[in-house]
Amino acid sequence: MPFYQRVGQVPPKRHTQMRRPDGVLYTEELIGNEGFSGLASLLYHHHPPVRVTAITPCPLEVPEEWREPVQRHYHLRTRTAEPGGDPINSRRVVMFNDDVTLAIARPTQPMDYYYKNGEADELLFIHEGQGTIETMYGALDYHEGDYVVIPHGTIYRVLLQGTPQRWLVIESRSRIETPHRYRNEFGQLLEHSPYCERDIRVPATPLFQPDAPGAEVRIKANGKLTAYRYDHHPFDVVGWDGYLFPWILNIADFEPITGRIHQPPPTHQTFQGRNFVVCSFVPRKYDYHPLGIPAPYNHSNIDSEEVLYYVNGNFMSRRGIEVASFTLHPHGIPHGPHPGAAEASIGKEATEELAVMVDTFRPLRLTRWAQEYDDPHYPFSWLDPPATPQEAAAPRGGETE
Repeated sequence: MPFYQRVGQVPPKRHTQMRRPDGVLYTEELIGNEGFSGLASLLYHHHPPVRVTAITPCPLEVPEEWREPVQRHYHLRTRTAEPGGDPINSRRVVMFNDDVTLAIARPTQPMDYYYKNGEADELLFIHEGQGTIETMYGALDYHEGDYVVIPHGTIYRVLLQGTPQRWLVIESRSRIETPHRYRNEFGQLLEHSPYCERDIRVPATPLFQPDAPGAEVRIKANGKLTAYRYDHHPFDVVGWDGYLFPWILNIADFEPITGRIHQPPPTHQTFQGRNFVVCSFVPRKYDYHPLGIPAPYNHSNIDSEEVLYYVNGNFMSRRGIEVASFTLHPHGIPHGPHPGAAEASIGKEATEELAVMVDTFRPLRLTRWAQEYDDPHYPFSWLDPPATPQEAAAPRGGETE
């Protein structure tokens, strides 16, 4: 997030001496991306962050791809996904490409280790649940509706506060950031941005544990998961400053942009990454042109894939969609409101829908977990009357591995 933060103790000038009470130098560490040219922060450790006592491999589950011989629309009903596992190994990837991965998680178990994603920024959307994310920068309490941005390279652990917990997990090979058009040349969010720095929560104090025992940090990088054992606790940071750190924005603090006629999805954009965007559909006033049609118009995604994750409320352009469903509308096929939705929307003044959208500009691939949740009737749901389940289940040419 491109604004400056200073937390805890740091020396008056960077790369200069700062000593512990016993006279030993604190160890300075630069954490940054894009070499030395991107966002970065300087952290000051009680111990050097390189004191490793053991390195062991960990199993890393690679999602199996589900290959279909046809291009079609998808509806994945994940509401009944079984809970279990900890905040990392409970994740079930449902779709992915070379830029981004989308997963669900329903964790129930504590983490007895710490975690660092060394290859992807993470965006956790907290659909249900609350707890605390402890990080090397400090702690962040989370609750329903939070977007939690965790830059890659951050050591963290999640402390669950009860169940149920239900998350949408997005991993990005590039930096997850605020949209360019909402920032000035200095990185400040502009007056027309749907949220600003005041809406963002950041760690307030370090979790300084200089005398805590060593701990295991599982690091995901280069397609491997490796357990590093350190002779000190990873949360030995006395202070830090810079522009790179975890942060939280709640979806309720996203102020919708409305107009006299229907506004396109870019007005809902909340984050961007390389070759994808994340949008928030929140409760808002409908269009107020006297002849306006609030329901979205039919459109073809010629160059992008459109994913919607349904959080709650009544999504006025869709029927038969339940909470925690995904829809995937791939490129090359038009889609739009279900029959009768456009007419029914006329005269309505507002919507209470809540959903998260991810548009990718490279094709998405589905996994076998997605196949478990697939609703084969969905591609025929634009028929009026709708196709019967028997018609929808008619052979489509079989599947290929």
